[in-house]
Amino acid sequence: MRIGTGLPNQVRDMRPAVIPAWARQAENAGFTSLATVGRYAYPGVSDTVALAAAAAVTSRIDLVSAILLGPTWPGTMLAKELAGIDGVSNGRLTIGLGVGNRPDDFVVEGYGAAGRGKRFDQDLAHFRKVWSGEPVGGGSNPAVPTGTRQVPMLFGGTAPAAIERMARWGEGYIGGSVPAPMVAPSFDAARDAWSRAGRDGSPRLVALVYYALGDGEQGRKNVHDYYSDFGDFANLVASAVCDTPQKVREAIASFEGIGADDLIFNTGTDDVDDIKRLADIVL
Repeated sequence: MRIGTGLPNQVRDMRPAVIPAWARQAENAGFTSLATVGRYAYPGVSDTVALAAAAAVTSRIDLVSAILLGPTWPGTMLAKELAGIDGVSNGRLTIGLGVGNRPDDFVVEGYGAAGRGKRFDQDLAHFRKVWSGEPVGGGSNPAVPTGTRQVPMLFGGTAPAAIERMARWGEGYIGGSVPAPMVAPSFDAARDAWSRAGRDGSPRLVALVYYALGDGEQGRKNVHDYYSDFGDFANLVASAVCDTPQKVREAIASFEGIGADDLIFNTGTDDVDDIKRLADIVL
């Protein structure tokens, strides 16, 4: 199982200037991936900005959004943004996508929460066309340079439509930031949908867990704040924050047990020293 870590882009009132140093240290420590957590109605840094900053200062580590809210964007604009980040990183981006479920995150007029699933399905087909170099805007120009690749996509969410999107368009599935026994049924559903769709091999299965080793109490507070819209769910996610080496090791064992290919430790603080603390335990 590959071990990644998250950027602190959605820690409340995080320091944006820490992102480049965070990315460099994560790569130098030997983590396999660097991930973002995304929403818009929250005082952090957008996934695309954080990933672009990380792409510019690293050369080896994989970049993942876990997850970006696809239907909050106009499709052509998002496709171009993602292609640019992937190009800057020399093909290291995997884009994790979901439909979103907080109404206040849909901040662009005409791109509200209503109808987001249908709009998202249309956008996914459009992404492929944009990345293949088809003209946009009714003219003759493509949106992306020649040689742009089809950016690999992962999908999150537990609704049947999310699992079906994964099987049709994706390379794999991203579980929620909850304990492994709660993620296991979604992993099973992803495997089943993949098989029914006639896809070769198995879907890439990515698990997420939060950690805060320097200041566990603050980490739990930050994680609870981020999910506070969801009532008791916020308590569940905050209580699962790994704040000791033992909890980190238990998380690794539990997600290995359900067949995760990747486990990404998302951060509960913007304390860059937590990267070394985590690396000393897991790498």
